[in-house]
Amino acid sequence: MEDSHNLTWQSTTVGKQDRRQRNGHESFVLWFTGLSGAGKSTIANLLEQVLFAQGIHTYLLDGDNVRMGLNSDLGFSATERRENIRRVAEVAKLFVDAGVVTLTAFISPYQSDREMARSLFTDTEFVEVYVDCPIEVCATRDPKGLYLRAQSGQIKEFTGVAAPYETPQQPDIVLHTNLQTPLECVQQILGCLVSWGLLSKDNSLANSLEDTCVTREGQR
Repeated sequence: MEDSHNLTWQSTTVGKQDRRQRNGHESFVLWFTGLSGAGKSTIANLLEQVLFAQGIHTYLLDGDNVRMGLNSDLGFSATERRENIRRVAEVAKLFVDAGVVTLTAFISPYQSDREMARSLFTDTEFVEVYVDCPIEVCATRDPKGLYLRAQSGQIKEFTGVAAPYETPQQPDIVLHTNLQTPLECVQQILGCLVSWGLLSKDNSLANSLEDTCVTREGQR
């Protein structure tokens, strides 16, 4: 591998702000984190549909999909999980630089890895969405049969069973999917994005939910 000290960043004429201006909206990443079965992919997919229907340039990076391609060489040890998140964060950064609203749906169980991901973006470009759901509820949903296989020992290092999930300390948005429907979660997210100036106020689904969102550091 070549020494990175011999590399020089190549500046380009067309930049992030140019792409945002062309697209007609801000670009940022919505980082969904939570246990398997909490509803990350379901909510992210529904949210992308809503945004895309309104003409917003979007892309959804889903955990399983990325592991079937870019990260197919990685397992589930703590070290490999960190590398998984590092790669995803760098890809998300490229999409944000391209002017795209980027959604990532990964368990991302470690606080330090989520902080690493956040450090790649400005304060307003990274929105951590904690999809909170009791593990007992996640296990009863178990759409992939993973909890049963983990409990029987067929899956090693499964988050929440044989590997830890570190609860986010200061997430930007918290969703309670044992109490909220996916649509209600999407409405909550949209309200926050409007409140923070990341989406325009003509978003019909946001309703008055923007009033429930806390002020973020670096808010526009």
